[in-house]
Order: sequence, then structure tokens, then C-alpha cells
Amino acid sequence: MALAPPPKVVLGSVAFAVFWVLAVFPCVPFLPIGRTAGSLLGAMLMVIFQVLTPDQAFAAIDIPILGLLFGTMVVTVFLERADLFKYLGKLLSWKSRGPKDLLCRICLISAISSAFFTNDTSCVVLTEFVLKIARQHNLPPYPFLLALASSANIGSSATPIGNPQNLVIAIQGKISFGSFLTGILPAMLVGLVVNVVILIVIYWRVLTIHKDEEDPISEVAEEEIMSHQFSPAIMTHCASFNSEECSDSSEPTNNLQNSSQVHTMTNQTVPSLSEVQMGVSSTNSKDSTTTTNAPKDGTNDTNPSKDVAIVVDRPKEARIMHSSEGKEDYLSIKWKRILWKSCVYAITLMMLIAMLLGVNMAWAAIAAAIILVVLDFKDAGPSIDKVSYSLLIFFCGMFITVDGFKKTGIPSALWDLMEPYSRIDHATGIAVLAVVILVLSNLASNVPTVLLLGARVAASAAAISKADEKKAWLVLAWVSTIAGNFSLLGSAANLVVCEQARRAPNIGYTLTFWTHLKFGLPSTLIVTAIGLTLIR
Repeated sequence: MALAPPPKVVLGSVAFAVFWVLAVFPCVPFLPIGRTAGSLLGAMLMVIFQVLTPDQAFAAIDIPILGLLFGTMVVTVFLERADLFKYLGKLLSWKSRGPKDLLCRICLISAISSAFFTNDTSCVVLTEFVLKIARQHNLPPYPFLLALASSANIGSSATPIGNPQNLVIAIQGKISFGSFLTGILPAMLVGLVVNVVILIVIYWRVLTIHKDEEDPISEVAEEEIMSHQFSPAIMTHCASFNSEECSDSSEPTNNLQNSSQVHTMTNQTVPSLSEVQMGVSSTNSKDSTTTTNAPKDGTNDTNPSKDVAIVVDRPKEARIMHSSEGKEDYLSIKWKRILWKSCVYAITLMMLIAMLLGVNMAWAAIAAAIILVVLDFKDAGPSIDKVSYSLLIFFCGMFITVDGFKKTGIPSALWDLMEPYSRIDHATGIAVLAVVILVLSNLASNVPTVLLLGARVAASAAAISKADEKKAWLVLAWVSTIAGNFSLLGSAANLVVCEQARRAPNIGYTLTFWTHLKFGLPSTLIVTAIGLTLIR
């Protein structure tokens, strides 16, 4: 494709540059509007500058990808409500035999969960668990946070639903779920093992506990697991990251705790729930109980040791259990809950099986989401509100902006220069192609890189053979995903771990750019190289 007229090339490049700056640095001082607004601004400029017509802009939006993203987000919300991530949190510390065992366990759980529930979601859910376990046992958090983020990226490479760039590749390349999985799974498994070995070698000293200090990792308390609620990864308005720290502020923010309030004055013992129930018939209410010890003579006694005010909010299940005929109702509710959770897991499994059998992935995910909504048999608003609509809007703007940049002819001209050296049927060609993808993924982000290079790389490989075309798509998926481990800014999952760790209440930790780069550089190069030899 020849270059477009100079005005179109210049204006299209300006619009893409605006998008790129705001996507990579969402809080630049001169325009701190965030990634989502930045993508919409880039799309609007493409139309205003007449690089694209309005009809071409709308046509550039890939609806199947948005449908697949939306469906998987809704399914993930219901899996959280069914306590799946609570069980994953328990597995991190269950019968763990020390820091190295914990590190391996984090890598395995992070990789598997990322393959089926996206890497960003796994990082959102597991980061706080990892921090709690590390803090409880006076272990430095950074090896475990790096293990979580890097393994999430590696694990997500194995399936089309593991990360957004894989969604684009699977749909544009018309690769089925099963073919994608079998093509990359060997590379993912070996890459995960190599990544664990690199982590242990680099952080051997900080992960070593002397025998006189050796102590098995205890399980995270049930109430700590239950206190963590899933919130889908969003395109944050201001997630500033400089070269030193994940954020300008290292102080964690305090979460508001909406829980039962028990207020007692000094030197008084709080009675049990049954004692409160027995002694407050005169002040009975549906959901709360209040008792007050006042002087019998009616005078105002200000001695704090004689006053006690207790407010106990009792959940529905507690009220049922304390009622005379409530045990059967409680058991009924408990079994209904178990049945509902089993149905959620079964529907999710059916969705994955349908994808493996070649059913359209977008419609399989949307169908599973709708079935779960109907099965829930209540207002779906609160669950659907947890979908990251800002991410979906970001993708819409990005599709338009990248398509406009393609219309300038610049990506095609650059690929024409690289194509003779990037043939997929030679080892040197694969190495050159991997380097190009690695660099672009860290400069322009992995999804735009896939959108810019995908069609041209696949067309070049298709001229050789159909098998090489599929291999080219899988190489693009593998390298663009593992490239996210190179630096802190290379992947959204890295930023999620960094930001979640910094904001964790009372246990916040700031993961620095250089701490990540020290591990990310060797890990990315070694894992990428080994994986390329195993992709089929």
C-alpha cells in the first residue's frame, strides 16, 4: 500500500500520536484525561482530519471482540459471587511449606486463572491476598508480586480469552479456541517453569529461611478472604507512573468499612449475641438491638464505666439460626446457595467446552452471561454494573484510531522494509519478527501492535503456506503477550498489580520501575526465545 497524500499522512500521524501519548501516559500534565478519553479523542481527530469518513470509523469497530469482552466480564462477575476467587485465595496458603513453595503456587494459580478469566482480573483479585500472606510472615512482597504479574501474562497467552490481544488475533485470524490452545500451550507451560526458575535464582536469598526460623505458611484468615471483593480492572482516569514508582504517592488509601458497628464504653464487657437478644425485648427491632445501662434514680451519671451502648446488626442468616424454627430455613438457604454456585460453575464449564468445540466465541460468552443473569432470578443491574464499560469504550476508540493510522500507509511502508527479513519459515526471520513485535509492544502497547501488524504479518505468511499463516498469528500472540513482562509499563496486568498493591489498606507496597525491570528484562528475553521454538 502506497503512502496517502502528505496532508493525510501528517494529520493521521498527529491523531495517532495523541492517542499513543494518552494511552501510555494517561496523566500527562498538559492533558490528564486518561486512556479512555484519549482513545475517543484520537478517534474523533481521525474523523475531523478526514483521514476516515464517519461510516468508515463506525465500520472499524470490531463488534465480535467487544461482545466477547462483555460476555467474559459478566461471567467473571458471577464467578466472583459464587466465591471462586475466595477459593483461589485459600489455595495460595493452604498447607504451604515456605516462601519458595508459596512462590511456585502463586505462579501456577495466577497462570491458570489468567488463561480462563483474563490476566487483569486475576491480578485484581489475587494481589491483596499475596500481600497479606507476605506481610503476615515478614517476607518481602516484591518477589511474589512479580511472580503474580509475570505468570498472569504468561498464562494468559494460552487462550483467546486470556487477554485482549489474543481476542483480536483469534477473531481476525479465524483461529478456533482449541487450535489456539494446542498451538501455544506447550510454550506456555515451559515458559511458566522457566519463569519460576528465574524468579527463584534472582531472589534466592530473600526467599531462603534458615532452619531455626522455618515456619510453614499459615492460611489467610477466612474473614480476610471474605473482606476482599472483586472489582473489574478499569481504565483508570489518573494512574500516573513515573520511572521510579508506580505512583507519586506511596501511602495506601483507607477503605471504608461498611460493617456491623459495636460501640462500648470503657471497662465494660460486650455481651454475646444471644444475651443481647434475651435482654432487649422492650427495644426490639428487626435488624438491630440496642441496650443501655442507665441509673435507676433518673440522674445523669456521666461515669463512662457505667454506660454501655451496643448496636449489633444481625445478618439474615444469623436471625434465622437464632429463631426457634429457623434451622430448617437456614439449611434450605444454604443448599440453595450451593446449588446456585454449582450451576454457575457448570455454565462456565459449558461455555469453555463450547469454545473448544468451535462454537463462535463471542456468542458462547454472551449466551453464558445471559443464562447466568436469568438463573440469578433478580435484578441484574448490580452485576452488570461491574462490567468495565470504560475498557469497552477504550477499545472502540482504539479500533478507529488504529484503522485511521493504517489508512496513512505508514505501517504498510514500514512492514515492506522489514518483510524480507521477517519470513516465518526461517529461524532468523522469526527472530527478527519477534524483536520487532517486542519493541513495538513496549512502545505502542500490545493491542495496537497486533492491530497494526497482524493483517500484514499473516498475509506475508499466507503467501508461503496456510500452516505458516496460523503460526504467524500464534507467534504474534505469544511475543506480544510475553513482551508485557519486559517493564512495568509493558502490560495492563503489571499496572493493576502495582496499583492494587499500593492502595491495599494497611499493607500497601510500592513496586518500583527498576525493581520490575531487573527481573523483567532477562525473564522476557529467555521465556520468549524458548517459547518460539515450541509454538506449533
